[in-house]
Parts: sequence; C-alpha cells; structure tokens
Amino acid sequence: MSDRTELLRQIKDEVIGLKESPLYQERIKNKVFPVIGEGSHHARIMFIGEAPGRNEAATGKPFCGAAGKILDELLVSADIDRKDVYITNIVKDRPPFNRDPLPDEINAYGPFLDRQIEIIQPSVIATLGRFSMDYIMRKFGLENQLKSISQMHGKSFKATTNYGEIKIIPLYHPAVAIYNNTTKDTLIKDFQILKSPPL
Repeated sequence: MSDRTELLRQIKDEVIGLKESPLYQERIKNKVFPVIGEGSHHARIMFIGEAPGRNEAATGKPFCGAAGKILDELLVSADIDRKDVYITNIVKDRPPFNRDPLPDEINAYGPFLDRQIEIIQPSVIATLGRFSMDYIMRKFGLENQLKSISQMHGKSFKATTNYGEIKIIPLYHPAVAIYNNTTKDTLIKDFQILKSPPL
C-alpha cells in the first residue's frame, strides 16, 4: 500500500468517526455513508464538488447520480478517463434535503479536503459549483479575484502550493445541466480547457 493510499485511508477513518460534525447525526439517522472521494491517488486533475446528494450518501461514492452521469459525459468530451482523476467534495456528508452546505459544515470538513489536496498533489483543481470555487480561491489566497461563477467559469487561475504551482479552474456544477439543458453546451465548452496538454 502506497503512502498516499494509507494517508487517504486515515482521512476516511477520521471522517467516519467525526461525531462533532453538524451532519453526523443525519448520517446515523438515515443510515447513509460519508463520501470521502475516489479516483487516482496520483491524479493530475482533482475535481471538487460541494456536498454529496442522496445517491452519493446511499453508496458512499461521489457523483454517482444524475449529476454524475453528466460529469461522466463531460469527462468523455475532454478525453479524460474518470479513473485517472480524483473526485471529492468539500463537505463529506449529505446536508438534509440537498440544501446548500452551511459555513459551519464547510469549516468542519474543509481541513480534510486540504489534506487530500496535499496528499494527491494535483496540478489542476477544477471546482464544481460556487461553494467549492469560493473555498479553493480563498484557500490559495486568490479571494481578490473572486467574482460570481457566471463570470469565472471556464477560466484558469494560477496558485502556489507547498509542492509547486497549480491551476485552479472554476466550473459550473454538472447538476445545473439537469434543470437547464442549454448549460450543458457551456459545460462541454468549459471542460475543453482540461484537455491534455492544454491548460
């Protein structure tokens, strides 16, 4: 077992036992799972969503419902194999009724995401939705460049980590295409920036 696998397993164990999380009782009451993340532990691209939905909490897998099907299509459109990327969320447990994550929930789970980034060391972080965009831009000291996601989607921002320079690419959450099919064309266009070797 590689060091990265072991370190990520430790995060999983800690999240499972996170009784002080504001969402822990929801998980126990509903007999569902936290969603830690999945994919390559040496991924070039890391996708970060907001929080698990119903299908994700039921299975413990990220992006496995309707939004996941759209994400899979978007990956194919950019010639990216899902198994080569790492997919996770800021918040690891499902907020009730799929509501937006609250600040205290983001604060509770954010440190686990920070560690996942340090372990995997992606060269590209693609944020899915405005909450992950906001969190990641602030984490890397780019809050002065924050605008609405409608102004930032599909653009590339440089940031510095303790392992080198990375690119941050805000993207719409794939779920927007469930309710508004015209946004799928925008998502497909935005995803082309992730094609290798561009960026």
